This record gives sequence, C-alpha cells and structure tokens, in this order.
Amino acid sequence: MSEAPIAKDGRPATPRVSGTPRRRLPDLGPLPWIGPALLLIFGVVLWPAIEMLRTSTLDISMSGISRGFAGLENFQNLFANPELPGILIRTITWVVVVVGVTILISLGLAALLNAAFPGRRLVRWALIVPWAASVVMTATIWRWMLDGFSGILNRILFDLGLIASPVNDWLGTPSVAFIWLMAVAIFVSLPFTTYVILAGLQSIPTDIYEAARVDGATGTRTYRYITLPLLRPALLVAAIINMINVFNSFPIIWAMTTGGPGFQTDTTTTFMYKLAFRFQDIGQSAAMSVVNLVVILVFVLFYLRVVDWRRA
Repeated sequence: MSEAPIAKDGRPATPRVSGTPRRRLPDLGPLPWIGPALLLIFGVVLWPAIEMLRTSTLDISMSGISRGFAGLENFQNLFANPELPGILIRTITWVVVVVGVTILISLGLAALLNAAFPGRRLVRWALIVPWAASVVMTATIWRWMLDGFSGILNRILFDLGLIASPVNDWLGTPSVAFIWLMAVAIFVSLPFTTYVILAGLQSIPTDIYEAARVDGATGTRTYRYITLPLLRPALLVAAIINMINVFNSFPIIWAMTTGGPGFQTDTTTTFMYKLAFRFQDIGQSAAMSVVNLVVILVFVLFYLRVVDWRRA
C-alpha cells in the first residue's frame, strides 16, 4: 500500500487530479457593477449626441423624412441667419450675469445660514422652496405678477408712490423683459448654489479660524485669505453646474416671454426650439444643438482655465 505524499511542511500534500483543467472565468473587475450605468450613459447621453450630430448633416423635410446627406448646408444656413449674432451675445450675457450674481448672493446667504440664530432651521427649509417648486410654475407666477392689468407688482409700486401710473407690460419691452428673466433665473438658482457653498463652509475646520483670531486677523482678512481659498472646491462645483443649468434653461424664458417680442429675448436654447417646432427646420435646429454643445464646452473650459481647477 502506497503512502500519501508528504509536503515540505510535514502535512499530507493534496493529490493532483488528472484530467482536463477547469477554465477560470475572466476577471471582469468592477465592470459588472458599473456596466448598467455605462449602458444608461450610452443610451441617454452618447447615443442622442451621436444622432444630433448625424441629423445636423442631413436634409430633412418638414414632415421629418430624410432626403439625404446635406453636408454643412445646415450650418451655413444657421450662420447666415441675421438673428444669430444677437442671440449668441444675449446667451453669453444671460449665463455670465445669472451665474455671477447667483454666486455673489449665495456667498452672503451661505454665511448667514452658517451662523447660529433662532429659527435657522426654518430659514434653511424655506430656502429650498424655489428649488423644489416646478420651474414652469415659478416662471408662470412671475409672469402673472408682472401683468400690466392684474399684476401685484404694479399695485405695490403704485401704492408706495414709486410709479405714477401702472406699467402696461413689464415684459413687452425686450431690454426690461430680459432683466426680469435674469432676475427669475437668479431666484431659481439661489437655493442649490447656497447649499453647495454652505456645505463647503461647514467642511472648514474651526481650528483654522481660532488660529487666525489668535494671530490678530480681522474678519475681512480671515474671509479673504482663509474662507474663500478653502471654498474653491465648492465654488467650482456650484459655478460649473450653474453654467450648464442656466445655459440650457428653457422653461423660464418660454413660460414668460416665449423668446419674444420676435427673437429679442431668445437664447440659443429657445431659438433651437423655434427652429424645430415653429419653422419645421429639423436640420438647422440640430446644427444649433451642435453649436450649443460647443459653446457650453468653451464656457466650462474657459472657467476651469481661469480659476486653475487643479488647485481646487
């Protein structure tokens, strides 16, 4: 009778089983976990973007039937549109003013909500309301408030003696209407931005402020040289997300002015919608979508370059 083989450590060695070795499954790593998310991104983001780019090079009839390859004709027609320069300038103004003013106001609101005072929790909850409410509903309420006949704004200003007679239509003059549109966009953007900055403030260790007070730093110098630099990551997130949201903002403009009078309060987003559904020019609307994508990428990359995001 043969004895079992002995291993070097003195224990019986495991006998080798003869036969075909069993194949091991390839190590997929985290792919099974992130696979559904990648499929979702491809189906919801990448595939529509590919279709948008393809559509911008097609000649599509008003009934939606493709009549073949059009090359760059849609882009040529778009850039030849006399309304486009004004709309691009208005879009840049819209993004810069709304995002800039929103961040400035949110810095003050976040500092207020970070301080201890009676009813702070209630104020924090109240700030969520403009963010939680439907943007269309908020814009519609503002449109009613600005109505020349039954709007509450005319009544308040008239009772305070600030205007001699009710203003017929606050949204009828393009320059005035565009200011009101930006004001509503700032109002809607404040909650998210404030909470992002508030989270950044609460992540700053209190020991740093105590050391600054010991060194005799004033409140202004502390805010400038300690608070703002440590808020860079929060400000970066708030600014970029706001840029994308504000640039693509459609409900506020459409619910209040529909881009009118004419095209005088249109941005590239509402202009793209008009091209597709009012003028039935699907190809030119797709070309405007491609231009929109390029413009927002330029916005974001320029901002990242200016703030030096690697230091955030």
